[in-house]
Amino acid sequence: MKGTGLVLEGGGMRGLYTAGVLEYFLEQKLFFPYVVGVSAGACMGASYVSRQEGRNKQVNIGLATDKRFVSLRNYLLRRELFGMDFLFNEIPNQIVPFDFDTFFTVNDQFIVGTTDCETGEPVYFHKNSIGKEILPVIRASSSIPFIARPVKIAGRFLLDGGLSDPIPIQKSIQDGNHKHVIIMTKSKTYRKKPSRLRPFIKRSYYKYPNIARLLSEQHIYYERACSTIETELNKGKAFVIQPSREVAVGMIERNQKKLTNLYELGYEDARVNYNKLIEFLHDS
Repeated sequence: MKGTGLVLEGGGMRGLYTAGVLEYFLEQKLFFPYVVGVSAGACMGASYVSRQEGRNKQVNIGLATDKRFVSLRNYLLRRELFGMDFLFNEIPNQIVPFDFDTFFTVNDQFIVGTTDCETGEPVYFHKNSIGKEILPVIRASSSIPFIARPVKIAGRFLLDGGLSDPIPIQKSIQDGNHKHVIIMTKSKTYRKKPSRLRPFIKRSYYKYPNIARLLSEQHIYYERACSTIETELNKGKAFVIQPSREVAVGMIERNQKKLTNLYELGYEDARVNYNKLIEFLHDS
């Protein structure tokens, strides 16, 4: 599979769909030499690269009702709806340990996309260049505007990677991959609409006008990524796995039954598409 990239979209708790797909891949021992993800895609992708079967489910469903995970209390105390210290420190280091040794031992490239608050440009981090700083980087990539604060890394303030690169297909192309397997968290019928909150956005991010611009133009960036994917599909260079039916799960979902259903949908969609995927990967 040399020259094949696995591209992971974000989407908050909708990332449980990606977790289900990746769980099936783990069971089948299907691994890619190159993985790039943003936001929830980076979170789910990290446990996939570290070969930890069941970890994404254990963390994102098993702990979803814990107030430290996501709650209004978090926001009132820290201006963060998700408990970012809990998610990116306590859980991986103590509660559900992240396997750093395997993560750094395997040869898979793992790239995390973030967004620079000053420039509005995407900033990518490679696992081999950041070492144990991988958790702060994934935290930055997952720091959704309005409900999380920017993360300072190497002198830069960074936010959600999905702002500047919602589906990092172009990054996979730029890095030399000639085939791309894309896991999307939204169904084929999804269309991103312009934000109705533009005046509020400008006031909230007056210190970072490029972030305000990105928030106002999210529909443009998303459709641009979808257009690139469509082009690659038409060339026979892309394979997409996305929800086969509408997903009744929001970005900030705590209902464990809904999250489990989404996870199982991802797993089933991966199973149904697996033989076609293998054909795609082996087709020269």
